[in-house]
Amino acid sequence: MNSSPLSRRAWDYVMKALNLGHRAVLMASRGHLGQSAFGMQAVELHTVGRRSGQRRTVLLTAPISKPGLVVLVASKGGDDRDPDWYRNLVANPDVYLTIRGHEAPWHARTASPEEKQALWPAITAAYKGYASYQARTAREIPVVICEPRA
Repeated sequence: MNSSPLSRRAWDYVMKALNLGHRAVLMASRGHLGQSAFGMQAVELHTVGRRSGQRRTVLLTAPISKPGLVVLVASKGGDDRDPDWYRNLVANPDVYLTIRGHEAPWHARTASPEEKQALWPAITAAYKGYASYQARTAREIPVVICEPRA
């Protein structure tokens, strides 16, 4: 997805607007609408900005979500750049996740190549778009494993 800086910036604004819209629906409906997207669990990820030190929140989908494990995919729609939320959690892996209105502390880490290989079939079964995103970019799309903090 090599493109000009202007079109990259426009894409970033579109993605942020969609994210804000989804979060607004979730909040306005008090969690009754927007709990899932594309058949996956919607998850609010709260990170600490790697440069600002400020709390940052983004709404994501989790292709794998079960007690004690949430898996996120840092695809950015197949862009050649990692999403900001991913770079933030690499810098500070102690994050918070809000799932179905309940916020809790989690630890996030990038899956090893072996872990990604084992998880990838379930991830692409949950949403086939992830396979096309990986094919679209030269970068290896990170898979993030989130586990509850003790």
